[in-house]
Amino acid sequence: MTPIADRIDALLPQTQCEQCGYHGCRPYAEAIVRGEAEINQCPPGGAAGIAKLAELLQRPLLPLNSAHGIEKPRALARIVEADCIGCTKCIQACPVDAIIGASKLMHTVIADDCTGCELCVPACPVDCIVLEPMPAAQLDIAHADAAREHFQRREARLARQRAEQAAELAARKAAVDAAPTAANPVLAALARAQAKNQGRSE
Repeated sequence: MTPIADRIDALLPQTQCEQCGYHGCRPYAEAIVRGEAEINQCPPGGAAGIAKLAELLQRPLLPLNSAHGIEKPRALARIVEADCIGCTKCIQACPVDAIIGASKLMHTVIADDCTGCELCVPACPVDCIVLEPMPAAQLDIAHADAAREHFQRREARLARQRAEQAAELAARKAAVDAAPTAANPVLAALARAQAKNQGRSE
């Protein structure tokens, strides 16, 4: 994508919350460049973020599009550990791998890595995730840059896992297709019946 997408992405908060309608801040930046999205679709960025985008792109200042949410203080997710059932749904929902734990074991949020996307909240089946005010020190460029890197790493890992699963399924299918008919009694019986029928018709 063009360098302008990099500059737009640099102005976005990197919450990766998807409230803009896109799968993360970078896809939203690219959609803006393509003319598919407006500059006022990011609630976490708020009015200040819209103003920065308008200045960068030399576009009119717009109010936040309420269809994408409202501007509010950023928050950190915290898991009430006593109520956690270890289902891993929050881990799967977190776009920056800020939640650690294992199946049927208690999970916890790495507070410094949390972007406040809130995607883990609806994912939790037992409502054991609460939101707390995000420290002002965490609302800086360094944390945004780290969140971007975490998001990119996670996306790359998931893409690699999907490719590996697809390759494994393809290999299994190829092995089944290449297996001798005799190895499968049902297929062998069908083949014999077919051969008999062909012999009779001749």
